[in-house]
Amino acid sequence: MSTTRTPTPPAVSRPPTRRRLTRGAGRAGQYLALACYLVFLGFPLVWLLSTALKSPQELGSINPTWIPEHPTLENFRAAFDTQPLLRSALNSALVATSSAVIAVAIAVPAAYVMVRYRSRIGQAGTVWVLVSQMFPFVLVIIPLFLVLRNLHLINALPGLVVVYVVWNLPFSLWMLRGYVQAVPISLEEAAAMDGASRLRTLTSVVLPLLTPGLVATLMFSFVTAWNEFFFALVLLKSPEKQTMSVILTHFIGAEGVADLGPLAAAALVATLPSLLFFALLQRRLVSGMLAGAVKA
Repeated sequence: MSTTRTPTPPAVSRPPTRRRLTRGAGRAGQYLALACYLVFLGFPLVWLLSTALKSPQELGSINPTWIPEHPTLENFRAAFDTQPLLRSALNSALVATSSAVIAVAIAVPAAYVMVRYRSRIGQAGTVWVLVSQMFPFVLVIIPLFLVLRNLHLINALPGLVVVYVVWNLPFSLWMLRGYVQAVPISLEEAAAMDGASRLRTLTSVVLPLLTPGLVATLMFSFVTAWNEFFFALVLLKSPEKQTMSVILTHFIGAEGVADLGPLAAAALVATLPSLLFFALLQRRLVSGMLAGAVKA
Protein backbone atom coordinates (compact mmCIF):
# COMPACT_ATOMS: atom_id res chain seq x y z
CA MET A 1 0.00 0.00 0.00
CA SER A 2 1.60 3.23 -1.11
CA THR A 3 1.50 6.34 1.01
CA THR A 4 1.59 9.82 -0.40
CA ARG A 5 3.51 12.57 1.31
CA THR A 6 1.96 15.93 1.70
CA PRO A 7 4.21 18.56 0.12
CA THR A 8 5.68 21.01 2.59
CA PRO A 9 4.55 24.51 1.85
CA PRO A 10 7.38 26.91 1.06
CA ALA A 11 8.59 29.06 3.92
CA VAL A 12 7.17 32.50 3.79
CA SER A 13 9.66 35.21 4.63
CA ARG A 14 8.28 37.49 7.24
CA PRO A 15 8.84 41.18 6.80
CA PRO A 16 11.12 42.74 9.39
CA THR A 17 9.26 43.93 12.40
CA ARG A 18 9.26 47.49 13.61
CA ARG A 19 11.46 46.51 16.56
CA ARG A 20 14.14 45.11 14.26
CA LEU A 21 14.07 48.20 12.12
CA THR A 22 14.35 50.43 15.18
CA ARG A 23 17.24 48.37 16.54
CA GLY A 24 19.05 48.49 13.20
CA ALA A 25 18.54 52.23 12.89
CA GLY A 26 19.79 52.76 16.44
CA ARG A 27 22.92 50.71 15.76
CA ALA A 28 23.55 52.57 12.51
CA GLY A 29 23.19 55.85 14.37
CA GLN A 30 25.71 54.71 16.98
CA TYR A 31 28.25 53.79 14.31
CA LEU A 32 27.65 57.10 12.55
CA ALA A 33 28.17 59.06 15.78
CA LEU A 34 31.33 57.06 16.50
CA ALA A 35 32.67 57.73 13.00
CA CYS A 36 31.99 61.46 13.36
CA TYR A 37 33.73 61.47 16.74
CA LEU A 38 36.78 59.70 15.31
CA VAL A 39 36.95 62.21 12.46
CA PHE A 40 36.63 65.05 14.97
CA LEU A 41 39.56 63.66 17.01
CA GLY A 42 41.74 62.65 14.08
CA PHE A 43 41.34 65.73 11.90
CA PRO A 44 43.76 67.99 13.85
CA LEU A 45 46.44 65.29 13.87
CA VAL A 46 46.07 64.62 10.14
CA TRP A 47 46.15 68.32 9.33
CA LEU A 48 49.19 68.77 11.58
CA LEU A 49 51.03 65.99 9.75
CA SER A 50 50.08 67.45 6.39
CA THR A 51 51.33 70.90 7.41
CA ALA A 52 54.59 69.50 8.76
CA LEU A 53 55.34 67.80 5.44
CA LYS A 54 54.62 70.82 3.24
CA SER A 55 57.24 73.11 1.76
CA PRO A 56 57.23 76.86 2.49
CA GLN A 57 55.77 77.49 -0.97
CA GLU A 58 52.80 75.22 -0.28
CA LEU A 59 52.27 76.73 3.16
CA GLY A 60 52.09 80.19 1.62
CA SER A 61 49.65 79.16 -1.10
CA ILE A 62 46.18 80.67 -1.06
CA ASN A 63 44.73 77.31 -2.10
CA PRO A 64 45.58 74.85 0.70
CA THR A 65 45.69 71.15 -0.12
CA TRP A 66 45.07 68.10 2.02
CA ILE A 67 47.99 66.08 0.70
CA PRO A 68 51.38 67.77 0.20
CA GLU A 69 52.34 67.88 -3.46
CA HIS A 70 56.05 67.64 -2.65
CA PRO A 71 56.48 66.12 0.84
CA THR A 72 59.61 67.19 2.65
CA LEU A 73 61.25 66.68 6.04
CA GLU A 74 62.86 70.10 5.97
CA ASN A 75 60.48 71.42 8.64
CA PHE A 76 61.57 68.70 11.08
CA ARG A 77 65.23 69.47 10.43
CA ALA A 78 64.64 73.20 10.95
CA ALA A 79 62.69 72.56 14.16
CA PHE A 80 65.46 70.43 15.70
CA ASP A 81 68.19 72.82 14.53
CA THR A 82 66.60 76.01 15.87
CA GLN A 83 65.23 74.77 19.23
CA PRO A 84 66.38 72.18 21.81
CA LEU A 85 63.49 69.81 21.19
CA LEU A 86 65.22 66.67 22.44
CA ARG A 87 66.29 68.33 25.67
CA SER A 88 62.81 69.75 26.26
CA ALA A 89 61.23 66.37 25.51
CA LEU A 90 63.46 64.73 28.12
CA ASN A 91 62.52 67.43 30.62
CA SER A 92 58.82 66.93 29.93
CA ALA A 93 59.13 63.14 30.19
CA LEU A 94 61.04 63.39 33.47
CA VAL A 95 58.61 65.85 35.04
CA ALA A 96 55.46 64.11 33.78
CA THR A 97 56.57 60.60 34.78
CA SER A 98 57.82 61.65 38.21
CA SER A 99 54.75 63.69 39.07
CA ALA A 100 52.36 60.96 37.87
CA VAL A 101 54.06 58.20 39.85
CA ILE A 102 54.34 60.29 43.03
CA ALA A 103 50.73 61.50 42.81
CA VAL A 104 49.39 57.96 42.38
CA ALA A 105 51.65 56.61 45.15
CA ILE A 106 50.20 59.18 47.56
CA ALA A 107 46.62 58.87 46.32
CA VAL A 108 46.32 55.07 46.73
CA PRO A 109 46.67 54.87 50.56
CA ALA A 110 44.84 58.18 50.98
CA ALA A 111 41.86 56.94 48.94
CA TYR A 112 41.84 53.69 50.90
CA VAL A 113 41.73 55.53 54.23
CA MET A 114 38.99 57.88 53.02
CA VAL A 115 36.78 54.94 51.96
CA ARG A 116 37.42 52.42 54.73
CA TYR A 117 37.81 54.80 57.68
CA ARG A 118 34.87 57.17 57.68
CA SER A 119 35.66 60.10 59.96
CA ARG A 120 35.70 63.87 59.96
CA ILE A 121 39.18 63.84 58.48
CA GLY A 122 37.94 61.77 55.56
CA GLN A 123 34.99 64.08 55.04
CA ALA A 124 37.30 67.10 55.18
CA GLY A 125 39.54 65.44 52.60
CA THR A 126 36.58 64.92 50.28
CA VAL A 127 35.59 68.58 50.62
CA TRP A 128 39.19 69.61 49.95
CA VAL A 129 39.24 67.54 46.78
CA LEU A 130 36.15 69.31 45.47
CA VAL A 131 37.11 72.83 46.55
CA SER A 132 40.69 72.61 45.25
CA GLN A 133 39.43 72.07 41.70
CA MET A 134 37.69 75.46 41.77
CA PHE A 135 40.84 77.57 42.15
CA PRO A 136 42.10 79.04 38.86
CA PHE A 137 45.80 79.03 38.01
CA VAL A 138 46.13 82.81 38.21
CA LEU A 139 44.83 82.89 41.78
CA VAL A 140 47.56 80.61 43.17
CA ILE A 141 50.56 81.45 40.99
CA ILE A 142 51.83 84.40 43.07
CA PRO A 143 51.84 82.69 46.51
CA LEU A 144 53.13 79.54 44.84
CA PHE A 145 55.99 81.46 43.25
CA LEU A 146 56.92 83.01 46.60
CA VAL A 147 56.91 79.65 48.38
CA LEU A 148 59.07 77.99 45.73
CA ARG A 149 61.44 80.94 45.73
CA ASN A 150 61.99 80.58 49.47
CA LEU A 151 62.67 76.88 48.92
CA HIS A 152 65.10 77.66 46.05
CA LEU A 153 62.98 75.65 43.61
CA ILE A 154 62.45 78.36 40.99
CA ASN A 155 63.89 77.46 37.58
CA ALA A 156 64.30 73.86 38.73
CA LEU A 157 62.58 70.71 37.50
CA PRO A 158 61.99 69.34 41.05
CA GLY A 159 59.98 72.47 41.85
CA LEU A 160 57.78 71.86 38.81
CA VAL A 161 57.34 68.22 39.85
CA VAL A 162 56.12 69.35 43.29
CA VAL A 163 53.61 71.72 41.68
CA TYR A 164 52.26 69.03 39.33
CA VAL A 165 51.96 66.50 42.16
CA VAL A 166 49.95 68.94 44.28
CA TRP A 167 47.81 69.96 41.32
CA ASN A 168 47.07 66.40 40.12
CA LEU A 169 46.63 64.86 43.57
CA PRO A 170 43.00 65.94 44.20
CA PHE A 171 41.71 64.45 40.96
CA SER A 172 43.84 61.32 41.37
CA LEU A 173 42.49 60.89 44.87
CA TRP A 174 38.91 61.35 43.77
CA MET A 175 39.35 58.94 40.86
CA LEU A 176 40.94 56.17 42.93
CA ARG A 177 38.34 56.67 45.66
CA GLY A 178 35.68 55.32 43.32
CA TYR A 179 37.77 52.28 42.44
CA VAL A 180 38.42 51.49 46.11
CA GLN A 181 34.69 51.66 46.83
CA ALA A 182 34.11 49.04 44.11
CA VAL A 183 36.37 46.50 45.84
CA PRO A 184 34.23 44.08 47.93
CA ILE A 185 35.00 44.47 51.62
CA SER A 186 34.44 40.72 52.05
CA LEU A 187 37.84 40.13 50.43
CA GLU A 188 39.51 42.27 53.06
CA GLU A 189 37.62 40.51 55.83
CA ALA A 190 38.79 37.16 54.50
CA ALA A 191 42.38 38.39 54.43
CA ALA A 192 42.05 39.69 58.00
CA MET A 193 40.80 36.28 59.13
CA ASP A 194 43.93 34.75 57.61
CA GLY A 195 46.06 37.04 59.74
CA ALA A 196 46.94 39.69 57.17
CA SER A 197 47.63 43.19 58.42
CA ARG A 198 46.08 46.33 56.94
CA LEU A 199 49.22 47.03 54.93
CA ARG A 200 49.38 43.46 53.65
CA THR A 201 45.70 43.58 52.74
CA LEU A 202 46.19 46.81 50.83
CA THR A 203 49.23 45.60 48.88
CA SER A 204 48.18 41.99 48.27
CA VAL A 205 44.38 42.13 47.98
CA VAL A 206 43.20 45.64 47.18
CA LEU A 207 46.05 46.93 45.04
CA PRO A 208 45.85 44.19 42.34
CA LEU A 209 42.15 44.92 41.91
CA LEU A 210 42.92 48.62 41.46
CA THR A 211 45.00 48.02 38.34
CA PRO A 212 42.48 49.63 35.93
CA GLY A 213 42.17 52.66 38.20
CA LEU A 214 45.93 52.95 38.63
CA VAL A 215 46.53 52.83 34.89
CA ALA A 216 43.78 55.35 34.13
CA THR A 217 45.02 57.71 36.85
CA LEU A 218 48.61 57.39 35.65
CA MET A 219 47.56 58.22 32.10
CA PHE A 220 45.58 61.25 33.21
CA SER A 221 48.36 62.57 35.44
CA PHE A 222 51.02 62.01 32.79
CA VAL A 223 49.09 63.69 29.98
CA THR A 224 48.09 66.60 32.22
CA ALA A 225 51.69 67.23 33.27
CA TRP A 226 53.00 66.77 29.72
CA ASN A 227 50.58 69.30 28.21
CA GLU A 228 50.68 71.84 31.07
CA PHE A 229 51.94 75.26 29.99
CA PHE A 230 51.20 78.02 32.50
CA PHE A 231 53.18 76.77 35.51
CA ALA A 232 56.10 75.73 33.32
CA LEU A 233 56.19 79.16 31.67
CA VAL A 234 56.27 81.02 34.98
CA LEU A 235 58.59 78.75 36.97
CA LEU A 236 61.18 77.79 34.33
CA LYS A 237 63.34 80.49 32.75
CA SER A 238 66.41 78.72 31.36
CA PRO A 239 65.87 77.24 27.86
CA GLU A 240 67.75 74.07 28.80
CA LYS A 241 65.23 73.42 31.62
CA GLN A 242 62.03 74.34 29.82
CA THR A 243 59.48 71.72 28.87
CA MET A 244 58.10 70.89 25.44
CA SER A 245 54.97 73.04 25.75
CA VAL A 246 57.05 76.14 26.49
CA ILE A 247 59.57 75.48 23.72
CA LEU A 248 56.75 75.46 21.16
CA THR A 249 56.10 79.13 21.85
CA HIS A 250 59.62 79.95 20.60
CA PHE A 251 58.44 79.29 17.04
CA ILE A 252 56.20 82.37 17.29
CA GLY A 253 57.93 85.65 16.63
CA ALA A 254 57.73 88.87 18.61
CA GLU A 255 55.02 90.22 16.32
CA GLY A 256 52.92 87.07 16.59
CA VAL A 257 54.01 85.65 13.24
CA ALA A 258 54.42 81.88 13.49
CA ASP A 259 56.98 79.82 11.63
CA LEU A 260 54.21 77.47 10.60
CA GLY A 261 56.18 74.57 9.11
CA PRO A 262 58.67 74.01 11.96
CA LEU A 263 55.93 74.75 14.50
CA ALA A 264 53.73 72.00 13.05
CA ALA A 265 56.69 69.60 12.99
CA ALA A 266 57.57 70.35 16.62
CA ALA A 267 53.93 70.10 17.71
CA LEU A 268 53.69 66.70 16.01
CA VAL A 269 56.79 65.52 17.85
CA ALA A 270 55.30 66.79 21.11
CA THR A 271 52.10 64.83 20.48
CA LEU A 272 53.75 61.45 19.88
CA PRO A 273 54.89 60.67 23.47
CA SER A 274 51.35 61.02 24.84
CA LEU A 275 50.01 58.72 22.13
CA LEU A 276 52.76 56.16 22.74
CA PHE A 277 52.24 56.30 26.50
CA PHE A 278 48.52 55.67 26.04
CA ALA A 279 49.15 52.85 23.55
CA LEU A 280 51.56 51.09 25.93
CA LEU A 281 49.27 51.34 28.96
CA GLN A 282 46.06 50.55 27.09
CA ARG A 283 46.80 46.82 27.15
CA ARG A 284 47.50 46.94 30.88
CA LEU A 285 44.23 48.81 31.37
CA VAL A 286 42.18 46.15 29.55
CA SER A 287 44.04 43.23 31.14
CA GLY A 288 43.67 44.82 34.56
CA MET A 289 39.93 45.24 34.08
CA LEU A 290 39.59 41.58 33.10
CA ALA A 291 41.77 40.41 35.99
CA GLY A 292 39.83 42.54 38.43
CA ALA A 293 36.55 41.13 37.16
CA VAL A 294 37.80 37.54 37.56
CA LYS A 295 39.18 38.13 41.06
CA ALA A 296 36.06 39.94 42.23
